[in-house]
Amino acid sequence: MRVRRPTLVAVTVALAGLGTGQAYAAQQPSPAPITRQQAFAGAAKAYRVPEKLLLAVSYLESRWDANQGRPSVSAGYGPMHLTDGTLTPSGEHFSGGAEDPRGDTSRPALHPKAVAAKGQPAGGQTLQEAARLTGATAGRLRADPAANIGGGAALLASYQRDLGRPLSADPAAWYQAAVRYGGSAWFAGQVYDVLRSGASRTTDDGQSVTLAATPGLRAAGAGANDAETECPPGLGCEWIPAPYEQLDPADPTAYGNHDLGNRPKSQKIRFIVIHDTEGSYPVTLNLVQDPTYLAWNYTVRSADGHVAQHLKAKDVGWQAGNWYINSKSIGIEHEGFLAQGGSWYTEAMYRSSSQLVRYLTRKYDIPVDRAHILGHDNVPGITPAGVQGMHEDPGPYWDWAHYFDLLRRPLHATAGPRSGLVKILPDYDKNVVPYTGCDDANPSAACPAHGGGSIMLRTAPSADAPLVKDIGKHPPNGDATMSVYDHSARAATGQTFAVAGRQGDWTSIWYLGQQAWFYNPKGRPVAVGARGLVATPKPGLASVPVYGRAYPEPEAYPANIPVQTLAPMQYTFAAGQSYSVADEVRGEYDYSNTFDVSTHAIVSGKLRYYELQFGHRVYFVKTGDVVLKHVS
Repeated sequence: MRVRRPTLVAVTVALAGLGTGQAYAAQQPSPAPITRQQAFAGAAKAYRVPEKLLLAVSYLESRWDANQGRPSVSAGYGPMHLTDGTLTPSGEHFSGGAEDPRGDTSRPALHPKAVAAKGQPAGGQTLQEAARLTGATAGRLRADPAANIGGGAALLASYQRDLGRPLSADPAAWYQAAVRYGGSAWFAGQVYDVLRSGASRTTDDGQSVTLAATPGLRAAGAGANDAETECPPGLGCEWIPAPYEQLDPADPTAYGNHDLGNRPKSQKIRFIVIHDTEGSYPVTLNLVQDPTYLAWNYTVRSADGHVAQHLKAKDVGWQAGNWYINSKSIGIEHEGFLAQGGSWYTEAMYRSSSQLVRYLTRKYDIPVDRAHILGHDNVPGITPAGVQGMHEDPGPYWDWAHYFDLLRRPLHATAGPRSGLVKILPDYDKNVVPYTGCDDANPSAACPAHGGGSIMLRTAPSADAPLVKDIGKHPPNGDATMSVYDHSARAATGQTFAVAGRQGDWTSIWYLGQQAWFYNPKGRPVAVGARGLVATPKPGLASVPVYGRAYPEPEAYPANIPVQTLAPMQYTFAAGQSYSVADEVRGEYDYSNTFDVSTHAIVSGKLRYYELQFGHRVYFVKTGDVVLKHVS
């Protein structure tokens, strides 16, 4: 069916009034700037698309952000994520780092190299189609949020006409058009979920946008999961398995790209690890299907939240750089780049990922808190030498507060403001930290201003004081930087710390063996009171060691399994310091060193540990070395 373009008059009145049209400018030389909210209203009217539907689709694609005209991982632009048919340059998750993703000192370090991408597809060309439908140039659709919104509205109207359906004022009549726009029935279902619940936020460029709730709007469709997948009903998960292959017939230790297991019968799954891919979705899928590379459990696509599963939950991916965490976790990769995360960790991605994690935490009884839902950047090193090479993703732009809202476990105060524990909880949209390092060509340049979920920690209650030190991340002196890739002087949303002191608008916490200060004014706090347990060294001990893994005592190992030594980390947990206790665990070691699973075994000991929020990463301490105190 031929698509009728709105008349020039209609386009001029509705879209030039968005501050972009020359014809309108000629009629009114100094038009009043319009808001993002008005842009949606004008585009909806011009193309006869329900305004609420347009708002809901855009919310899933970009959370209404403009992203300063920068492209997404799949080369999409603006509030409507219009794609121009190319893919951004792509790396791979473990390039440029020293981390051994397997993280098992009983095996040689693993440093896999990415193979060349095979058959990498180009993205769609919705931006070019929007240009044809609206008459706007491709450059304008990329850079001008109002024109971009108009392009998205034109596409939705075009899809509705192609389906032979009227341009109804009822959002419920546009389900199939939403399927086509987002690429899946799951995406369309989320559009209607947003319509029912409503949404409101301040965008990256300071625009206040609101979508009023429509509670009675009927549900519309769901995606079917592949039979092999372990996903909640309706998520539309795809099964793309990772290979388990022996790479050298003469060497039973040469195999990839994961370990077969029998979880949770063999050992409890205690953690979910959130990653970003540092590469495009097609490249990421090529890597996880390479037997010489490494595997994780799930990958989530940025543009539409599509989920692919690669490993069963029973099996162990080589994904977090710490074998103890690997053997007890499920790893989820999210398409994106740490330095661009504020731009293109999409609402669709957050929603599908949180829906998956809700399912997994219920199924495996995983606590829904920041001590068990970890970022890769929260996973500890296993030896002092390994700390420097550990990864930093998903980084400070991952919106943990919003993610936990979607997990239906919102982060909030559990004690008064003078409690001896604090939970980090800045206002993401207003918490703009001046990071550097987002531009590879100019690493010292400031990153584009954007909200974030981390706060900076200093050695004294002053904005001019140096950042706290991390002698593991930056040996030997520990000097931290403002690089977006350097979390060594940061505390992240949802993490809980013991209070070390207060002075005016400043609060200090115990962090990596030192007192760390952050600005926490009463009128705009970045942390709230919490209650829970803290650990302090037993009386008489000057300090106690902390560990990156919770392994059994030597006596627990059978004769045929080598004893795994515990290396204390380089940090000091001194008398007088306190750290938040997240969990108590028994020492365990998953011995899985050969392709033949009959040689695998789980070693369980009597030695017990507490998991602590010791710095940006969690660490472990032996229960016999500390005493606990309840703080409220």
